[in-house]
Amino acid sequence: MTMEESTVKKRVMGVEISSAKTTYAIVNVKGEILAKDSFPTQNYPDVNDFVSVLCERILALVEANGGYNTIRSIGVSAPSANFMTGCIENAPNMPWKGVIPMSVMLSERLGLAVAVANDATVMALGEHAFGCAHGMRDFVVITLGSGMGSCFFSNGLIHKGMDGFAGEIGHTCAFKDGRQCSCGNKGCLETYTAAKGVMQTARELMAESDKPSLMRQAENLSPKMITEFCEQGDELAIEVYRRTGEILGYGLANYASMVDPEAFIFMGGVSKAGKWLLEPAKESFERHVFHNIQNKVKFLGSDLDSDLCEVLGASVLAWEVREYSLFK
Repeated sequence: MTMEESTVKKRVMGVEISSAKTTYAIVNVKGEILAKDSFPTQNYPDVNDFVSVLCERILALVEANGGYNTIRSIGVSAPSANFMTGCIENAPNMPWKGVIPMSVMLSERLGLAVAVANDATVMALGEHAFGCAHGMRDFVVITLGSGMGSCFFSNGLIHKGMDGFAGEIGHTCAFKDGRQCSCGNKGCLETYTAAKGVMQTARELMAESDKPSLMRQAENLSPKMITEFCEQGDELAIEVYRRTGEILGYGLANYASMVDPEAFIFMGGVSKAGKWLLEPAKESFERHVFHNIQNKVKFLGSDLDSDLCEVLGASVLAWEVREYSLFK
């Protein structure tokens, strides 16, 4: 083995920052997770405290698993993160407001190259490398969780836009003067299709009639519970996802009519509603999409482990950034 071969680093760190939890993992060139850990994001409302704790934990994990000099680079997934600037920019669903230079903050403390991108972009990278989008060149990943985001591949490459904000489908206008969105606008698509929107639709349906429903007795009602009630035949719960799917479908019809994708791939907690959401969404989509695209676009659920998909995608992001280290 030559000296050059022996110094090639074969591990990266993938980090997923969400509003609830931050997960970090060591990933090798085969996409195998060698070690991982997590901690609650909301415990650190000050971003400087958060970054300090994250760096301490990353250092502890790598030192316990092969040493710091085995790590090539770090990829970070975060809501409203911009790959082109390395910043989390005005994230509406995170505890830190304004522009957070996350890439610089981490690289200065860790001495390694750090790439940052929004969660939808990172999930798309993971799906393309390891999931059902492998081999596709034109597809869209839709994330449905606390918010709604997307990333689309065009001719095998991610379309980022001029400033890195391409794909913000959740903040397109679904209804003029509609529901208030945390971004400041009204009627954004995610106010109807993300978790809070699903819950508001459920409350509105229960207020519209006195029809019996398991939702009425549920404590801490959630989209997951509504899905379970659908499986039990609860008609009002089924209607929640039918209405959500109707709106989602015509929002995606507008999207597809512009970018002509091979498939939409759905990820995130709300997408776990499966057929209750996606069947009415597909029916609405076919009614509203440009006629030359009808019956050609696949609706697919991700087949990646939902707990690992962002960490894996972040590892792909880490491999794509140019290597840099203070410790060479």
